[in-house]
Amino acid sequence: MLIQIALLIFGFVLLILGANWLVDGASSLAKRFHVSDLAIGLTIVAFGTSAPELVVNIIASYKDYSDIVFGNIIGSNNFNLFIILGLTGIIAPITVQSSTVWKEIPLSLIAVLVLFILVSNFFIPGDLILSRMDGVILLMLFFAFLYYVYKQLKSDTTDSDTIEKSLSGFKIWIFLIVGLAGLIIGGRILVNSAVDVATLLGVSEKVIGLTIVAAGTSMPELATSIVAAIRKNNDIAVGNIIGSNIFNIFLILAISSFVKPLHYNIKFNFDLLILAGGTLFLFIAMFTGQKKKLDRWEAALIFATFIIYSIFLIMSN
Repeated sequence: MLIQIALLIFGFVLLILGANWLVDGASSLAKRFHVSDLAIGLTIVAFGTSAPELVVNIIASYKDYSDIVFGNIIGSNNFNLFIILGLTGIIAPITVQSSTVWKEIPLSLIAVLVLFILVSNFFIPGDLILSRMDGVILLMLFFAFLYYVYKQLKSDTTDSDTIEKSLSGFKIWIFLIVGLAGLIIGGRILVNSAVDVATLLGVSEKVIGLTIVAAGTSMPELATSIVAAIRKNNDIAVGNIIGSNIFNIFLILAISSFVKPLHYNIKFNFDLLILAGGTLFLFIAMFTGQKKKLDRWEAALIFATFIIYSIFLIMSN
């Protein structure tokens, strides 16, 4: 047990260092190429922090642990939305661009609805499965999302007169690569040690996926968004979360289904409902205010909601 605790601490340290380097590199890259922090957050940072989910899901799919696959993605997205945005908003109110409210957040909600429709298989009653064909649909939607981001890269740029190249081109890529490596390795160490402890305690595969594995693979998003929020890079903080949630469903579940068709446990419908409700609340919270902002009390509310949901999940299982 002491070894597992030591590994947890070591993994956490790697995550924090990796998050610092990744935010520095990503922010400098955005400035260097006159690209907005939001676009970088939706792509490079989102993909990098989703790497642990990808690694875990490929392994889980190959071993036919479908509950781990779905639990990891649905749980990670819930953790991203409720815990990470909650903590980030408690640290400082989050103000975002109008496009985030009207485009990126609705896209993440659409991703949840698409996943529900695909796994429900309305045309084949009783056959709850995410097939390889479903994976193709998800992958096509992912490419459509990338096209949207590409269009934003061309239209949503920073003012060239205010660019400050804080890092050289070589250092930017060193920071990005080393930061991503720290996040992936740290996240993997956290997952391995956490799953070992959970297994010893006799926790079910579904609960492990929704809690320990999901929280562990979301540690990069947590570390990155908190560091970005402290440094007032709200667009990277929010873009990281929204982008990661879209990546997780459209890309990672698609790849997971290619490895092996995934059987869907209908009990995950409740967790998908929580995810959809939280995403809708985020849209309403930022839409109704005078500014596109998530206030501290709203952030505290979604954080508290997740705590209640987690207690219910553990007690019911």
